[in-house]
Amino acid sequence: MKNPGGEKRKVEVLEGVFDANEMIARENQELLQKNKACMVNIMASPGAGKTNLIMRTLESIGQRFSCAVVEGDIAGKVDAEKIAGDGFPAIQINTGGSCHLEAKQVKSALERLEMDKLDLIFVENVGNLVCPAEFSLGEDLKVMILSVAEGDDKPLKYPLMFRESDVLIINKMDLLGFTDFELEKVKPLVRGMNPSIRMFEISCREGTGVEEWAKYLEDVITKKGESGGA
Repeated sequence: MKNPGGEKRKVEVLEGVFDANEMIARENQELLQKNKACMVNIMASPGAGKTNLIMRTLESIGQRFSCAVVEGDIAGKVDAEKIAGDGFPAIQINTGGSCHLEAKQVKSALERLEMDKLDLIFVENVGNLVCPAEFSLGEDLKVMILSVAEGDDKPLKYPLMFRESDVLIINKMDLLGFTDFELEKVKPLVRGMNPSIRMFEISCREGTGVEEWAKYLEDVITKKGESGGA
């Protein structure tokens, strides 16, 4: 015989998971606020260019700001080793199968960093266009990357990611002419979902457009450092 209350208890447990995550995310926000450090959550599908964007951005602003990177992957430490090889503190989080990072994992990483010496922490989330948008980490900015190679239908297939993000990076613009990606179709579609979103068109491979994005991020970091709030 089925338990008539079983479904209700399942919903209560799920809500408890989100509630616990939000509580720890607020603790992360408080830690960042205390140290006037900015945290940026980078989200995208696998292969869209998360690590390359981080490395290009560090090339641009890494001499003016003290930066660190938290790398989230299901397994391995390849990306963290790349970042560390460029001289930046890097902490690897392996989720062991989970499709997203949670606030408690990021909190553990922040506690291992010298927060009082940092201006910027990049968090590279697990490659996924669904789950990362649902879990706050306490970040100052949610940044989503969409590569032109993925197609221009992603806003329709994964609307929550586009609604939740503060910034959309359209990457691999050097490949635009070799794809069916319609840039002027995507931009108004995304703007209709999220009127306040900032968009940047870049090519991590060639470096074009990176400076405009880096300047925007530099302004966010400076504002956080001066006022204690992004």
